[in-house]
Amino acid sequence: MSTDSFVPTATLKRTLQPRWVFAIALGSAVGWGAFILPFDWLAAGGLGGTLLGFLIGGALIAVIAMSYGAVIRALPVTGGGVAFALASLGRVHAFVAGWCLTLGYAGIVALNASAMSLVFRMAMPDLMMQLKLYSVAGWDIYLPEVIVSVLFLLIFAWINARGVALSGRLQFLACVIMLLAVTAIMIAAGAYFMTGATPIPPAFPADVSPVAAIATIVAFAPWAYVGFDNVPQTAGEFNFSPRKALALLLWGVVAATFIYMAMTVATAIAVGDQPELYADTAWPPAVAITGIAGPIGMILMLIAVSMGVLTGLNGFYVSTSRVLLTMGRAKMLPRAFAALHPRHGTPVVGIAFTLLICVVTPWFGRAALLWIVDMTSFGITVAYFYTCYCAFQLGRSGRLPGMTSQQASSAGLQATGLIGCAFAVIFMLLLLVPGSPGALGAPSLIALGAWIVMGVVFFLARRKSYLSTSDEELHRSVFH
Repeated sequence: MSTDSFVPTATLKRTLQPRWVFAIALGSAVGWGAFILPFDWLAAGGLGGTLLGFLIGGALIAVIAMSYGAVIRALPVTGGGVAFALASLGRVHAFVAGWCLTLGYAGIVALNASAMSLVFRMAMPDLMMQLKLYSVAGWDIYLPEVIVSVLFLLIFAWINARGVALSGRLQFLACVIMLLAVTAIMIAAGAYFMTGATPIPPAFPADVSPVAAIATIVAFAPWAYVGFDNVPQTAGEFNFSPRKALALLLWGVVAATFIYMAMTVATAIAVGDQPELYADTAWPPAVAITGIAGPIGMILMLIAVSMGVLTGLNGFYVSTSRVLLTMGRAKMLPRAFAALHPRHGTPVVGIAFTLLICVVTPWFGRAALLWIVDMTSFGITVAYFYTCYCAFQLGRSGRLPGMTSQQASSAGLQATGLIGCAFAVIFMLLLLVPGSPGALGAPSLIALGAWIVMGVVFFLARRKSYLSTSDEELHRSVFH
């Protein structure tokens, strides 16, 4: 369909309810890793180190979430990550934020589609590991897995094109199911622990100091919570006061922390003092929990990981398309990206673009995809910095471009914003400094360099149209 049949100047429908927004924050933050990686976390940090690491990491993210909540209240607009950079540092930084978020979010859409095929591989290995096509970076690519990934990309593109009300309802339902599954797993693990059949796991690894063990888990926190920041991208569709955004963000972070800690405790109880029995299995947490709960344990794990993956896939589809919409409205991208479907009022061009760039990724394999996704973490932390700096500016002056009224200056918000900026810089350094726990590998650094070059080229190509737009028109397009 030609974009001429879409509505380029219409506004998005304000249909997002508070519980759906909470589900976007939680479901986007919790994904594959919460149910696959607890065994690795226990090996690296021990039970005590992992739990303390997530408590500290969650607190760090909560500080950044406080900045997001304050700025959403001041600027409840679509594509908030772009708008916040524009309001605080101007046009060039707004483009940088949009470029970072688009590729970062789209990369996670692709990663979740790939993860869905792995869920099917774990559930039905004989069926999924047939018709091998080729290998990329040591990863075998099978036709059934490609089909599953592409199918889920198509399904969620269709869901998002039909309207945010449908995707919001599905997000909330999936989060409820995920929380129920995690709670059931915890109850099963707790019941097993009460029998006295398993010893209390060690608090820290024998060969690692407690401080180092905790630091290893804290270093993972920035990427464990990526996705809570999807909320500001949808702020223009809230059907409630933006004052509630802060509480929804913080509850999302709290719920995500609960899931990470609950799965760690359940895995620790199931593994006990015999981790060597599970080290070589395909999915150690699920195998261990099945050992104490029987087949229902595997079913609960499959349900939980499936819901975690699907909520991430849906949530990042929503946020990617909204960032693209805002960039189209601002003329950072071709004007077609500003179009909305005349019936459903959805950014269908952005949704279709996200689908097109993600649908090719299953053919390259998960190993190659991880190189790209790893480096996109850098881009998302850049957006963290911009938002926290915007919060600092708001706290200092009480006003930002696009605001309808003056606010009182706030020393507390200034401090929160500056602390958030510092955390964002630390998160970036964890990715870039060789030898740090989160340091990017050579393939990811090469991908990051290529991404930056592409951004420069694209900015230069759009420079005339974007920079020649008057401040009045630009602010009207982004802030209203």
